[in-house]
Amino acid sequence: MLLLAIDTSGTQGSIALARCGEGRSGRGRAVEGNDFEVIETLLLVGGTFSAQLVLQISELLSRHRLNKNDIGAFAVVSGPGSFTGLRIGLAAVKALAEILKKPIAAVSLLEVCAITSGLEGKIMAALDAGRSDVYVGQYEIPAKAGCIPREQMLSRSEFFLQARGWQVVTPDPSLAEAAHAAGLSVATLSPISAAAVARFGWCKIRSNETVTPEQLEANYIRRSDAEMLEKIGS
Repeated sequence: MLLLAIDTSGTQGSIALARCGEGRSGRGRAVEGNDFEVIETLLLVGGTFSAQLVLQISELLSRHRLNKNDIGAFAVVSGPGSFTGLRIGLAAVKALAEILKKPIAAVSLLEVCAITSGLEGKIMAALDAGRSDVYVGQYEIPAKAGCIPREQMLSRSEFFLQARGWQVVTPDPSLAEAAHAAGLSVATLSPISAAAVARFGWCKIRSNETVTPEQLEANYIRRSDAEMLEKIGS
């Protein structure tokens, strides 16, 4: 099966094409087995996603003598991230999946960070949300029965306080430096690409954790109105 993965959540984005479920080996293996292979990953320049995304998908498929009808499933970052960027990526996937009648794995960028780290135990993934805020995801790896992952937006001071006792993972060097200076246990990740999104998306597809185009929604992880008013007033 051919899997197309898209990440337009940040200032830079990427798309990846992967072949799954065919006993492939080599680079880009799934968490279990050797049935996952990344064919190609393509970087996208931030600020021009709307102008280049569909064209780049078409060119990516053409380079491998494929077309949209060869796609068997999609994986897309549904959040957190840029409002505009997320909307562009989700809209493209919604349209393609609707036409092709294919399943979608909606992927949390925070959870991809946690899984990609390769660590186990209490993992807190963190992403810079701007304006001194931090997107935070708390996970238990491997997952335990009754343990529900939690994703939220915190101020930096709240993040430093709540992260004590957790293993923090982040691809943001400045955030990692600040967390380390605050005395936290921190692992700095390489930038997350659509290849990692594809790997995690394939795991979700294998577990039947998919959505339809109608069910696909962005997860912006915004503060509540009360919290925003409190922050503005402080």
